[in-house]
Amino acid sequence: MTPDPMTELASDRAALQRSSTAERVAHILRERITDGTLQPGSRLPEDALGSALGVSRNTLREAFRLLIHEHLVVAELNRGAFVRRLSSADVVDLYRVRQLVECAAVRAFTGTDTEAPDDLRRAVQEGELAAKEDRWSDVATANMRFHQAIVALARSPRLDEYMRQVSAELRLAFHVMQNPRTFHEPFLGRNREILERLDAGDLATAADLLAAYLRDAERQVVAGYEAVQTP
Repeated sequence: MTPDPMTELASDRAALQRSSTAERVAHILRERITDGTLQPGSRLPEDALGSALGVSRNTLREAFRLLIHEHLVVAELNRGAFVRRLSSADVVDLYRVRQLVECAAVRAFTGTDTEAPDDLRRAVQEGELAAKEDRWSDVATANMRFHQAIVALARSPRLDEYMRQVSAELRLAFHVMQNPRTFHEPFLGRNREILERLDAGDLATAADLLAAYLRDAERQVVAGYEAVQTP
């Protein structure tokens, strides 16, 4: 006898509810990892987290699996789950991806006018304002929004989603650097310069500026990251 598909689906309801909760828990943990509340290398204790969030151990483990897939969490045998700590090779690879995607997005930009999108302009302005007010964690956030807006020039929702994951992963490296102002301040002017080239319709120069920018950022992040990681 052929099973009734509705009966089969109804039996999956409990799993669906658990999955939905796990996704919400993963979202909370993802936010706390990317904002630095949960630092790279820190253990994620199931009992304490489950109690704090009011969820079961099974739900928490499902959330961990989602974050492991996103390369934000690692599971160690008999030790539990930890916020991932990047290697220098990881940082280099992430910047390689950014070079390929962001520079191509700039070169392929086909706006209806010669000006860059409002999201890009707003990210530059927010970063400059945060710097004036000495809010360097907000400068870092504005800088990430700037690069997300660069990727959005390609008009690909799938690419946007993928690069949000790349950005979240890269922030694991930023959180272990000791002086965010020293790293982020020089790039504020470079963000504005790229914006101005886009406004002028000079896509080739904007892409070249961005490529040099990302190479310099990679070198600084790797150097700063290795300095912190060296015992």
